[in-house]
Amino acid sequence: MKNIMIYTDGGCRDNGAKENTGAIGIVLIYPEKDYVKEYRKAYINTTNNQMELLAVIKGLKMLKEPCKVDVYSDSAYVVNAFQQKWIDSWRAKGWTRGKSGELKNKELWMELYQLTQTHQVQFKKVKGHSNNEFNNRCDELVNMAMDEMLEKA
Repeated sequence: MKNIMIYTDGGCRDNGAKENTGAIGIVLIYPEKDYVKEYRKAYINTTNNQMELLAVIKGLKMLKEPCKVDVYSDSAYVVNAFQQKWIDSWRAKGWTRGKSGELKNKELWMELYQLTQTHQVQFKKVKGHSNNEFNNRCDELVNMAMDEMLEKA
């Protein structure tokens, strides 16, 4: 089974506004082959949390076969859901937060959970906007994608 590292980031300019621009950035690393692939894409009318989730989903979908994957993200929202087993609780409650109400981004969480059943995934938190080369590159990719979309508008 291949060992893969995926760094992801998602962002949204004017998060919460009726009209906004978001994007995802991904750096996929296959160390055994010294292979690095980058990906970026912008979206309209989204949220920061949706972009963080979508970045991980897209990164895992880029894999052509089941792999051992270390996912690095600066999103506590994404990482804690797995490290602190929130995802298991939501699943057990029918993809809700139980008495706390609706689970936001339910479809994205369900899709991400399914992908973690295909691959052996470990989520690792990295500090955003610090000295992590690949996290910083993901942030650059996010901003490049948003800039490109806004230039076309």
